[in-house]
Amino acid sequence: MSRRTSRPEAARSGEALRLVGVRKVYGTAEAAVTALDRVSLSLPAGSFTAVMGPSGSGKSTLLQCAAGLDRPDSGTVVVDGEEMTGGGEAALTKFRRRRIGFVFQQYNLLPTLTVAQNTVLPLRLARRRVDGVRAREILTQVGLGDRLDALPDQLSGGQRQRVAIARALVTEPSVVFADEPTGALDTRSARDVLRLLQEAVRLHGRTVVMVTHDPVAASYADSVVFLADGRPAGHLTAPTVDAVAERLAHLGDPAPAGDTAGLEV
Repeated sequence: MSRRTSRPEAARSGEALRLVGVRKVYGTAEAAVTALDRVSLSLPAGSFTAVMGPSGSGKSTLLQCAAGLDRPDSGTVVVDGEEMTGGGEAALTKFRRRRIGFVFQQYNLLPTLTVAQNTVLPLRLARRRVDGVRAREILTQVGLGDRLDALPDQLSGGQRQRVAIARALVTEPSVVFADEPTGALDTRSARDVLRLLQEAVRLHGRTVVMVTHDPVAASYADSVVFLADGRPAGHLTAPTVDAVAERLAHLGDPAPAGDTAGLEV
């Protein structure tokens, strides 16, 4: 990708995402399940963070609350210096459209829209000016410059996910949230998608938060935050596949000294 970002390099040293005492409970009384138990964390701008943990650890709920797709029962979510948890549903939707991008496992492309139309859809929904030249530039950067008029069913899974990434980047969001973005892809396509997410961070200054169960996918991130039983359970910088797998196998063990760097528990 060519280098283009609306934010100066100095922004990388700032804070892109902060959660303070976020709690989320599903159900009531004896059926209540605490998905997030007063989770606090801080992620710097221009970082790529993977969130991992066993099934039921709260990682998907963390992403949903941090991205504004679900409201926490208590606590605060701050994106790019602005609190997200206040206001009504209309205000929350407007906030998401201005500051947040999404990449999902199943692409979420509209089948009747072309690649180019799917890419600029968030701009149209937000009633923002559609820059066709910029959209084509991003699609070219993700390797789809020659497929602008194709429909989703004419694309491979990896190509559909590339459209989803382009769609997430076209609004120039503060944070891109990716929920198992390689879960439905073959190994080669998954590797390509992960490299695109890396480039979104390193070349464009975006902040990426990715939920994954795959140690290989997590190894592409700058750091990994582990969750267990709805609580932070460790933090790993410069992750390798073996180190991530080892940590996942021992999430119940006490974390090594200093292992909560970047976390506030």
